[in-house]
Amino acid sequence: MQDSAATRDLTPAELASYAAQGFLAVEDLVSPAECRELRAEAARICRGTYPIRGIEPIPPDAGDDEAMGRYLCVHQPHKVSPVMFRYCGHPRIARALSQLIGPNVKCMQSMLFLKPPGFPGQAYHQDERYIPTEDRTLTGAWIALDDATIENGCLWVVPGSHRGPILPWAKHDNPEYDFAEEAQGVPREQEAPLPCRAGAVLFFHGHLLHSSRRNRSASFRRVLVNHYMSAESRLRWQGKDDYRDVFVVHGTDPHAELGYEDLALPHLRAVGSR
Repeated sequence: MQDSAATRDLTPAELASYAAQGFLAVEDLVSPAECRELRAEAARICRGTYPIRGIEPIPPDAGDDEAMGRYLCVHQPHKVSPVMFRYCGHPRIARALSQLIGPNVKCMQSMLFLKPPGFPGQAYHQDERYIPTEDRTLTGAWIALDDATIENGCLWVVPGSHRGPILPWAKHDNPEYDFAEEAQGVPREQEAPLPCRAGAVLFFHGHLLHSSRRNRSASFRRVLVNHYMSAESRLRWQGKDDYRDVFVVHGTDPHAELGYEDLALPHLRAVGSR
């Protein structure tokens, strides 16, 4: 992985764009070699190299595409994969987060999306609905491991929606998406796709409305998405007053004296049916 000397600061224009739009796409933040390393680790995960609930063994002579083609998303792979853990704290990503969030940044979640051909996307949602922070600092870092296109299910966003409240939610019957609930009252006339090349990182605010659509291509759309927040703030999540299954990726933890816990278990996300 590139060392900290390879980092660069976000420009004033990039920071202003993030503040106005609620997202920022930074091309080539992850190198081609790093993307290859992450794709290879994604295959190892799907082959059952690590203990992950829901991942089934596959014959040794089966190909990597066959292994990955069975699954949509693996939650918390960083808990068992040293490679995924290392990329949660990628120095270029961590430096950017320190400018978007603040000097002290902690990570609480990772998600590896394989999104094989034909697999569904996820309906419009706001991440703070799932991971509520005290200070609205929840930030996603969406690392494209393949070129993300409209055809294979790139991210779609509603620019500026991060300035609004968390919208109400309801079940849906749209076959474009998986079983997860959908935000209501989304101004779809304002939505925009965010296609990007492998190696780009899309940073997005926890209140930003975003979605993705079904993969209609013949290739995977693999993405590693990690979630971060200010280390100053408590995380009232998973029934905890301050969820401490976290780790610092930039700066220090002002609450380190509270200690840390090992709570999250890596698991396969069910595609489900409506």
